[in-house]
Amino acid sequence: MSPTTRLLVLDASVGVKWFKPEFGREAALELLCAAAAGERAIAVPTHFVDEVLAVVRRYFSHEDIVPAWETLQDAGVSIVPLTDEVVREAARQCGLLGCSFYDALAPACAALLGATLVSADARAHGAYPDVQLITQ
Repeated sequence: MSPTTRLLVLDASVGVKWFKPEFGREAALELLCAAAAGERAIAVPTHFVDEVLAVVRRYFSHEDIVPAWETLQDAGVSIVPLTDEVVREAARQCGLLGCSFYDALAPACAALLGATLVSADARAHGAYPDVQLITQ
């Protein structure tokens, strides 16, 4: 990864597109492939994994959960744990964005890491500064 490449924090609305065919899937898969190739650094809040793997189970099989988890690991996706600092920043983002605490976790991680937020949820994250929205 180039030192000028900016870290991306993904909301789970992007990650579910890796496993569920829906609008924006190609753009989401490009991010995953770029991370796997070492061209992009991706971080996600800890609940991202729960939500993405739940979608894998819902749309596929329990047998697909571990391979999906391994896909995340193989791509080098960093998982940001829930800490006091993340909770406090997420609470602040709730107020700024008018979204739920759950939806505020990815923007909180992006703010704390000085990263770009990538989301497919314009309702929750459209007001976040410099958000990259995946809509197609």
